[in-house]
Amino acid sequence: MSIQHDPAIRGFASDNYSGIHPEVLAAIGAANDGHQGAYGADAYTERLQEVFRQHFGEGTEAFPVFNGTGANVTGLQSMLPRWGAVIAASSAHINVDEGGAPERIGGFKILTVPTPDGKLTPELVDREAWGWGDEHRAQPLVVSITQSTELGTLYSAAEIRALADHAHGRGMKLHLDGARLSNAAAALDLPLRAFTRDAGVDVLSFGGTKNGAMLGEAIVVLNPEAADGLLYARKFNMQLSSKMRFVSAQLIALLEGDLWLRNARHANTMARRLRAAIEAGIADGSINGVAFTQPTQSNGVFATVPDGVADRLRESFRFYDWDAARNEVRWMCSFDTQEDDVDAFVAELSRLTRA
Repeated sequence: MSIQHDPAIRGFASDNYSGIHPEVLAAIGAANDGHQGAYGADAYTERLQEVFRQHFGEGTEAFPVFNGTGANVTGLQSMLPRWGAVIAASSAHINVDEGGAPERIGGFKILTVPTPDGKLTPELVDREAWGWGDEHRAQPLVVSITQSTELGTLYSAAEIRALADHAHGRGMKLHLDGARLSNAAAALDLPLRAFTRDAGVDVLSFGGTKNGAMLGEAIVVLNPEAADGLLYARKFNMQLSSKMRFVSAQLIALLEGDLWLRNARHANTMARRLRAAIEAGIADGSINGVAFTQPTQSNGVFATVPDGVADRLRESFRFYDWDAARNEVRWMCSFDTQEDDVDAFVAELSRLTRA
């Protein structure tokens, strides 16, 4: 097969744009020889359970799936009866970017709350935490948060604990979308367990794809009483891989050692470098009309740019508009973002905003 792309091209659109980390790619190859049981009856998926328990504690159970949408929808579905609803930030991925899968496939309603920074608080949860026993209202039974959030912000362990206590005190469960959980752990400098299981999270989605995997996430059950029927829901939601060993091998490669943390720390460091370089340009006048809209706490930078700059900048570097109406953009860094990539991007941004 001939190469169909230019490997030198880099962008800041998404950490999904990056390739597979070489250690993860090697793990897929290492798992390839011979025959293993299908549908999770293999040595790699068995080992993966041990690896997740090392990070999250005894009693943890992991269900490998293909992608983040499948992890979120299937995990939440296992936490709810058919009349249940999920409280989430209006910016949450399950509300904005799942293409209606929670409603159409999961069969549950999302009750959204606007937030300035992508983060829920107990007070914000209470805007939708009402109506229990009212047959005319979908019953709010799960609170779902994202760590790190869609706006690149972070919950502290104490903030998650407060949300968990609040939700549990009202008979609800706490779900965590952890597509970038590794980036959050790196930024907080905490073990994964410290702001998940120990903070009261019941079920989470663990992301691998954005942190160096080819494909594959996992639904991680931290509280067995909070989820039911995942063994069956994973299949009827078309998330049961026949050759599951290759999904499990990738997650083992990330989590068995410190690759997950090294990758996440690097991506976060590149985002900080990007922001610092732009801040320096704003201060010395070499970058004009750029303003940040969120703190840079993980691997994403959110900013507004002057009219027309985004499209011209995209001629050299891919990235997404976040709120086109106000010229807000999102710049994401990945495990393979290099210092030269950041420097070249900032130089082009400076050229365009001085033009």
